[in-house]
Amino acid sequence: MKTIRQTLFVVLIAATLLSAIPLAAQAAKGEVYVVEVSGTINPGLAAYVIRSLEKAEGEEAACIVIQLDTPGGLGLSMRSIVMAMLASKIPVVVYVSPSGARAASAGVMITLAADIAAMAPGTNIGAAHPVNLGQKEMDKTMAEKVVNDMVAYTKSISEKRGRNSEWAEKSIRESVSVTEKEALELKVIDLIAEDLDDLIEKIDGKGLKDKGTLRTKDVQRVILTEGFRDKILKTLSDPNIAYLLMMIGMAGLYFELSHPGTIFPGVIGAISLILAFFAFQTLPVNYAGILLIAVALILFILEMKVTSYGLLSLGGIISLFLGSLMLFQGPGPEMRLSWRVLISTVVMVSGFFVVVAGLVFRSQMSKPRTGDKGLIGEVGVVRERLAPGGKVFVHGELWNAEGSEPIEAGAKVRVTGVDKLVLRVEEVG
Repeated sequence: MKTIRQTLFVVLIAATLLSAIPLAAQAAKGEVYVVEVSGTINPGLAAYVIRSLEKAEGEEAACIVIQLDTPGGLGLSMRSIVMAMLASKIPVVVYVSPSGARAASAGVMITLAADIAAMAPGTNIGAAHPVNLGQKEMDKTMAEKVVNDMVAYTKSISEKRGRNSEWAEKSIRESVSVTEKEALELKVIDLIAEDLDDLIEKIDGKGLKDKGTLRTKDVQRVILTEGFRDKILKTLSDPNIAYLLMMIGMAGLYFELSHPGTIFPGVIGAISLILAFFAFQTLPVNYAGILLIAVALILFILEMKVTSYGLLSLGGIISLFLGSLMLFQGPGPEMRLSWRVLISTVVMVSGFFVVVAGLVFRSQMSKPRTGDKGLIGEVGVVRERLAPGGKVFVHGELWNAEGSEPIEAGAKVRVTGVDKLVLRVEEVG
C-alpha cells in the first residue's frame, strides 16, 4: 500500500512538471511589442499608448518596448500613461531613441516609470520643471505647490522602480538634463543600447520584481502603428493645424453671417471651430491671443461698414498679428506657432479683408449706374423742344423732360433731377 502511494505521488509530480513545460515554453515564446511615441504628450498620444499597453497585455506579450522621443507635454496626459505603465502586468521597457532623441519634461516621468529604462547613444533626459500652459502666469505660491506636487509624484515613481530619486527631484526643481552616459552613472536608467536589436538582446534574462524573468531571445516582434483615429487626434494637437482650423472657422462663420442661407461656409466654419477648440485643450493656449484675433475680425468687418480710410484695417492687421504671435506660449518650438504659417496666414487673411473692404468703399463712393440716381449727371439730346416740357434722349432711352427755360431741339442737356419719371434738365454750356 505504501509503495502504491509513493508511486502515485511520483507520477503526480511528474505530471505536474510535464504540464508546466509547455506553459514555460509558451511564455518564452511571447512576442515583443514595439510602439513608437514621438512628439508632444497630449490626450491623443496618451490614448494611443494606453491602448497599445492594453493590447500587448491582452496578447500576453513577453514585454512592450516604448521608443520615446518627446519634448514633454501635458501633465494630465503624462499621468495617464504612467498609471497605465505601473498597472501593466507585462514588463514595460522605455527606450529613448534614436540618436538625437530626448525624454524631456513629461518624458522624464514616463522613462522613470518603466520596468526597464534604456537610452540610445546621443540622447538626453531631463529638464522636467513644470511649465504653466494657461493664459496667465502662476503666482509664487501656486508655482511652488505645482513644483512640490510634481517632485513628490516623480520621487515616488523613482523609488518604486529603484532609481535615483535625488536626480529626479533636481530635474524638476533645477531643470537639469543629462546625457545617456551620465544617466547610467546616476542610476536614472538601466542600460544603453545601440539600437532595438541590441536592446532586446541586453534585456534578455533580466529579472523583474513581480514579473519574473524576461525571455526575449529569438522572439518575434510586433510593431504597433497608429490607427486612423490616433493620427487624427495627433494631427489636431499640432499648433499650426489648430491655428488654421480657427481661422477657417472664423472665415466660414463670417461668410454665413454676411450671406445668410449659403449653409456650406457656416457648416465648415462651425466644424473647424469645434475641432480648433478641441485642439486648444491640449495646447498651451493664451486666451488673450484669441481675443485679439476676434477683435481683428470685428475691425475688418467694421471697415466695410464705416469709412475710416484704412485705419480700421490697419488696426485689424496689427491685432491679428499680435494675437497670432501670442496664441501659443509653449516651453518649446513644438508647442508654438510656426513663423511661416503665422506670416502667410496673416498676409492672406489681411489681404482678403483689405481687398473686400476696398471694393465695398469703392462701391459706396462711386456714382450709381442704375435707377433714378443713375440718371443724374447724364448728358442727353433734346428731341422735342422744351417749353418747358418736351422729350430728351438720355442713356439710350427717350424721356419726358422739363427745363427751367425753353431749350431748342438738338441742344445738349444735363439731367439735374428726376420727379415721377419726368427729368429735370438744364442746357449744357
